[in-house]
Amino acid sequence: MQNYQLAEINVAHMKGVNIDDPIMKEFVDNLDNVNELAERSKGFVWRLKDEDNDATSFNPYNNEQIIINVSVWDSVEDLGNYVFKTFHSDFLKRRKEWFHTYGKVHTAMWWIPAGQFPTVKEAVKKLDDLQKNGASQEVFNFRHKFPKP
Repeated sequence: MQNYQLAEINVAHMKGVNIDDPIMKEFVDNLDNVNELAERSKGFVWRLKDEDNDATSFNPYNNEQIIINVSVWDSVEDLGNYVFKTFHSDFLKRRKEWFHTYGKVHTAMWWIPAGQFPTVKEAVKKLDDLQKNGASQEVFNFRHKFPKP
């Protein structure tokens, strides 16, 4: 039987002109802590990162004000615990200080075979699909979750 893991992308539209804008300083100053917490969290498998140990240099929307995060987890519950029940939630509650609203949804999740990792292109496509068509077995969010295949 095939084992599955949860892939996710979340996108944010910065208020700053780019990641180096002074308005983004507190957010940027805490990126390493938030990423390290993710990596130590139950169920964490993998996250997209560059040579600076974060994903802020990826620019799939060709817009320096949009940043992405892509990661893989063992389950929706493990991701949810990290997002909503750790230090990360403090930043989530304050997101309006740093970010504009991004479309209808800013997070998309989907099941992938264990041991595989999504590409940036695949992740962006999943979020776009969720924006256009809503939740399904193919892509969903915390509000409309689907079980492993």
